[in-house]
Amino acid sequence: MATDFFERQDIARRNTTRLVILFVLAVLAIIASIDLLLAATMGYLAREPATGGIDWALAADPQLLAFAVAGTLLVVSGGSLFKVAQLRGGGRVVAEQLGGRRLNPDTPVPSERQLLNVVEEMAIASGTPVPPVYLLDQEEGINAFAAGFAPGDAVIGVTRGAAERLTRDELQGVMAHEFSHVLNGDMRLNIRLIGLLHGILIIGILGYFILRMTAFSGYRRRSRQEGNQLPILALGVGLMAVGFFGTFFGNLIKAAVSRQREFLADASAVQFTRQPEGLAGALRKIGGLAAGSAIQNPNAPEASHLFFGRATSGLSGLFSTHPPLSTRIRRIDPSWDGSFPEAAPVMGGIVTQRSALEGVAGLADAGAPAVGVGPVVARAVDHLGQPSEAHLRYAARLVGGLPSSIVSAAHEPHGARAVVYALLLDRKAGPRRTQLAQLSEAADPGVYRETLRLAPAIEQLDVRARLPLLDIALPALRGLTAAQYERFRQNVNQLVQADDAIDPFEWSLHRILLHELETDRSKVAPPRVRHHTLAALQPQCEQLLSALARAGQRDAAAAERAFEQAWRSLNLPRGRLRAAEGGGLGALDAALAALDEAAPRVKRQILRAAVVCITADDTVTATEAELLRALSASLGCPMPPLLIA
Repeated sequence: MATDFFERQDIARRNTTRLVILFVLAVLAIIASIDLLLAATMGYLAREPATGGIDWALAADPQLLAFAVAGTLLVVSGGSLFKVAQLRGGGRVVAEQLGGRRLNPDTPVPSERQLLNVVEEMAIASGTPVPPVYLLDQEEGINAFAAGFAPGDAVIGVTRGAAERLTRDELQGVMAHEFSHVLNGDMRLNIRLIGLLHGILIIGILGYFILRMTAFSGYRRRSRQEGNQLPILALGVGLMAVGFFGTFFGNLIKAAVSRQREFLADASAVQFTRQPEGLAGALRKIGGLAAGSAIQNPNAPEASHLFFGRATSGLSGLFSTHPPLSTRIRRIDPSWDGSFPEAAPVMGGIVTQRSALEGVAGLADAGAPAVGVGPVVARAVDHLGQPSEAHLRYAARLVGGLPSSIVSAAHEPHGARAVVYALLLDRKAGPRRTQLAQLSEAADPGVYRETLRLAPAIEQLDVRARLPLLDIALPALRGLTAAQYERFRQNVNQLVQADDAIDPFEWSLHRILLHELETDRSKVAPPRVRHHTLAALQPQCEQLLSALARAGQRDAAAAERAFEQAWRSLNLPRGRLRAAEGGGLGALDAALAALDEAAPRVKRQILRAAVVCITADDTVTATEAELLRALSASLGCPMPPLLIA
């Protein structure tokens, strides 16, 4: 049975619990092994020469057992906490440890340019910020990964072999697979897995260290006079054996939590692109390439569960983090004949962009009211985490239609700030003069001049392109220094407040922009679930639906009807449409903070009610679509663009 976005979030939480249980069991097994190892070492030292036997009853000695427990927990927890702290930087740290080089968005290399285009289209189609892309230059195998704590923190890593040997359709299939991991909540679990398992592996490293110290510290010479060095050597070997035991458990845990998710990501990728041949073709090329999907970087083993294909060799399929290649291919292409084609470079990386500029059938101008859209837009919540081929084609057309000068500016920190400033400039002469006067004093002079240059072209953009353009600019904005970001944040706030009123687009852009950047910079963990029913959130739901009803309706009576329809969908005791002062966008931020602490199934109800509210009059405007996008982003539920038939 298919699962939706919200059910998969619950599954991700259950998998985290499962991971912790498996980790605790592994640590208990290691404690028992350490206890036996210490008992053997001490028993050997205390043995009677006449009998030569070891007193194994020492293993039950309370003091020895307490030492084994405390020592193991200290080493394992210390190793895990160290690795978790090291990975606090998120996906960027993982990519750099694997040898990744962040791609310059203005790269002239065709294969790299194509990769960036595909990732941008995927991000816009799925409603997520465009992630930075890292190229693993030294890797000839065909592979890729997604890493991060949340969609706003995600990075995409791709091997040079994949960038140069896959066609656009095949690359699109692989990227759709990785975006499935981004949307399904897999990434956070994957990084936690790296951190937890590192603590287990530390024990083996400690044993190796003891062996090295024993061999090279001169202990051997002293031992001829003072006693036998064998127990210390045996302890080192024993700890290495326990470390191997830990590796065994670590690989078993990774296999247990990873394999089924790969099947799910494959199925999601096919649903996303509607091109099973693309994904199947990439998998077949892995089988036909001598390097396969192997990753040579020494850090690959601890991150093997992140990758699209099997990154490291293993002793058996029992420990593999990925299903067999042939099994994955046959699930996608049952008619596969079992052959693997040669994976030669694709025309030096230059390929035909089959779908980049194709039109999107059935799309109306989202900037104007569209009649009869209720049932279509109502399905928007069902597309959360499951974008369709139509969304992908829409995004490709949108990106392909943006002026190159604007896209180029959005790709670097200097121009990205100017793009955001230009998007926020008011169309009315009075507020615009105030905004420009503020920018001329507060913004960097070069950024101010770039804002003036870009403003006329940005004003001519299709309104549907405004938030996607922000998505494209986000990777560059994440590269701002602390001082640059603080000045940028203050300037954005001043631009929004220049006319003493916050319009829906300003609120949407401000909410998405600062939500993504603040989350990325402060590495704030997702909020803990505190509300499992809507009952405790009735005031916040009133606030939210009142703001949407007033923003999307022209008169008070229409706003009242929209609110009533949306409220009935929540099955709560009677609510009331709040007055403009208390039901406006300016007061909505506090309500969203509480709603973000709701369980996934409760968020589903909230978003469905929001959709009912904006479709109450059977019309959806770009403004309403932008509000819905900002709302879903605030609740951690990436929503694809609304496709209005």
